Parts: sequence; structure tokens; C-alpha cells
Amino acid sequence: MSHPLVELARQTLEETIVHHHRFSAPAALVQEFSLPAPVFVTLRTAEGELRGCIGSVVATTDSLAAEVVAESVAAATRDPRFTPVEPAEVPSLQIEISVLSPPEPVDSLAALDPARYGVMVVRQRDGRRGLLLPAIEGVETAEMQVKIARRKAAIGEQEPVRLFRFCTKKYE
Repeated sequence: MSHPLVELARQTLEETIVHHHRFSAPAALVQEFSLPAPVFVTLRTAEGELRGCIGSVVATTDSLAAEVVAESVAAATRDPRFTPVEPAEVPSLQIEISVLSPPEPVDSLAALDPARYGVMVVRQRDGRRGLLLPAIEGVETAEMQVKIARRKAAIGEQEPVRLFRFCTKKYE
């Protein structure tokens, strides 16, 4: 049996994508996961290919359960890298929930570890930011992690940025 937050994400996708119903987290789950927290929802095909990933670095709802519902729909319908998830895809999707700790500023790449920490780069002149979750396959160094986060946010390699790291609690 999957973690309740993963089951909540799956139920959300079934209700919204397959049945076209508005869906809210059940009261019991809102009570169980009542504290707000930032969340990323990652969707993968049955073969393990990325199908969508969206989240936030600050909570946007009043509970973790509600955050999972909101970000599940966003990952399935608003990831600009992909077309929206089709109803036939929902049953075979692999779902991963990453609950983020508050980002903490770091002074150098030496304080990063892509296996342990996610990274957020924030462009100094306007606050544009890019984020990469930890433990991404193929991301072996802090330099590579920061380069990918910069590219995701269209921040040039020479532009001054502030670095932040965060931990995640991952549920599959």
C-alpha cells in the first residue's frame, strides 16, 4: 500500500483528469496532514519517464493534504514541458510526493550535496528562481545541480545568484 499522500494524489488525478470532477482532500486527511508545507509532485510513466513535476517552495494552501491536491493537478496539467496527462494515462502513472523543508541560504557549492539536498538558485537582480530536487539520477555534482537549476529558470551562468538548499521527505 502506498503512503496516504501518494494515494491522495492518485485519487485527485482520477477525480480531476478521468472523471472531470472538482476534488478536495477528504476531511480526515486534512486533519491528519493539517500543517501547511511546500510540496512537489512528480509523475512518471510506467516505464519511469518523467511525465510532469510541479510544486512550490512555500505552502500555498492551509494544509499539506490540500497542497498535495493542488500540486497533483498542476503536475498533470500545467508542466510546460509536457502536454496535459490524458485520462488513459492516469492508472499507470508512478507518483512521488516530495515535502520540502524550509530553504536555507548557503555560501558556496561546498555546502551542497545533490544526493542529500535540493538546490534553489535565486537571481539577485529580480528574484527569478530555479529549483532542482535532490537525488536526481545523473546529477552527480553540486556544479551540475546548480547549472541545471539555472537553466530551468533561464538564468545565465555568469549572473549573480543566491544559493539555497533544502531537504525533502519523499513518498512513493
